[in-house]
Amino acid sequence: MKFVFGPVPSRRLGQSLGIDTIPLKTCNWNCFYCQLGRTQPVVHKRADYSPSADILAEVQQALRAHQPGEIDWVTFVGSGEPTLHAGIGWLIAQVKAATDIPVAVITNGSWLYDAEMRRDLAAADAVLPTLDAGTSKLYQHINRPHPAATFRRLVTGMMRFRQEYDGKLWVEVMLVRGLNDTERALQDIASILRRVEPDEIHISLPTRPPAETWVRPADEDGILRALAILGDVTHVLHPAAGTFDLSGAANLADAVTGIITRHPMRQEELERALEQAAPGRSGDVLADLRQSGRAQVVERYGVHFWSAAPSHYPTEVQSMAVDPRQPRRHKTKDG
Repeated sequence: MKFVFGPVPSRRLGQSLGIDTIPLKTCNWNCFYCQLGRTQPVVHKRADYSPSADILAEVQQALRAHQPGEIDWVTFVGSGEPTLHAGIGWLIAQVKAATDIPVAVITNGSWLYDAEMRRDLAAADAVLPTLDAGTSKLYQHINRPHPAATFRRLVTGMMRFRQEYDGKLWVEVMLVRGLNDTERALQDIASILRRVEPDEIHISLPTRPPAETWVRPADEDGILRALAILGDVTHVLHPAAGTFDLSGAANLADAVTGIITRHPMRQEELERALEQAAPGRSGDVLADLRQSGRAQVVERYGVHFWSAAPSHYPTEVQSMAVDPRQPRRHKTKDG
């Protein structure tokens, strides 16, 4: 499928059927921790990036292909900022009409200042925006936004949306060591979140391949500091448990490409998913992906991650030559 992927295990949403409304790395932020690499160029324009009717047809096909209980959430999330797609409001309404499975939107929140956008998202059961900084200066440094996506618009948009929205508002804070995990930075974030009043605050860590090589997750002290300062509704998102569903795929290489374009995978978890779908064929599928030029292997934290070939990472660690059929030197925990 071109627009729909999974279900994939989500740290917040169980087994999530993903809907990707935009081409790879179409985004108005260029976060230095992004698992999909750098945004080139940064764009802030809402447009019909893909035919909404085609997206809906794939969603309906995926829903028919799965039994009750196999999908916990239908989630608009993907290879950039999903709300840049002008048809997202229509799509949310159509998906809600097609299934009783709850619908979530994972967004950076930068367009919530716009009244039309707030109306588009009103029907979703959960909206999950991001707030990584409590000041404009740190926001510019971490999220590297388009000039039109100002810090003021981000904060005021989140506050207005909370006033109008009846669903679950879960705000994510990506905690980076030495930047937004300090007491001062966390106090600034907490000050804004007290005004937003989200239902939950989710602390996330950059455990997948960040765009910049120097990015490190906050350590235990930083996490404990965040929990103490951000308050009782704050939770740490631990690595997702679950399986990547490749069952029923007509072409395993295509199915893997669909996932890693939006969700880079550790080599071990990818091999495990392939072995479940087609025992004994994982090495051949990964070799085909690498040789066809559709995938790259990126190393971060001493771990090999499979990502889509067009994703742009710093060249000093990009496209490491790893043969999936050969023994690996790095062993990782299931994540």
